[in-house]
Amino acid sequence: MAARTTPRATYEDLVALPENVVGEILDGTLVTQPRPASAHAQASSALGGELFTRFGRHRGGPGGWVILDEPELHLASDVLVPDIAGWRRERMPKRPSTAAFVLAPDWICEVLSDSTRKVDRADKLPIYAREGVTHAWLVDPTAQTLEVFRREGAHWLLLATHHGDTLVHAEPFDAVELDLSDLWAE
Repeated sequence: MAARTTPRATYEDLVALPENVVGEILDGTLVTQPRPASAHAQASSALGGELFTRFGRHRGGPGGWVILDEPELHLASDVLVPDIAGWRRERMPKRPSTAAFVLAPDWICEVLSDSTRKVDRADKLPIYAREGVTHAWLVDPTAQTLEVFRREGAHWLLLATHHGDTLVHAEPFDAVELDLSDLWAE
């Protein structure tokens, strides 16, 4: 294995980024991308709002979750920012007042775009598995797909791929029906 030729990224490197850039530290490397485009923001906002209402606020759903948009996760030496994350209330009875979370979520959702697709799949999913995240969703607004994964040991098992304007029940939020057309609405 070749020796690292660049220094490991630090939290100070993240803080120094311009406001219009999203930064993460993955395996010691600073990874940056521009703020998301409108299709990405639409999918993330619609899904986060739906899940927050039904599972975070217990309106029209069973409740029992803390659902947050873009939480900063400090997991071992990695700093990740999933588009949406959720913790079961029994694991996080009270939301911490800090900016960063050291408790790995039970579920994450990454909304894919051309600039994040490879990083979300190849770099971030293995870190989430290593840290014990149980469920992961990958939402692709361009392809209009929702991929639902469950962690089995150190690997992800693809449970389902939903497409288009489908009504779905997807783990771990399968207690309610989600209308995927809300994610792609113009």
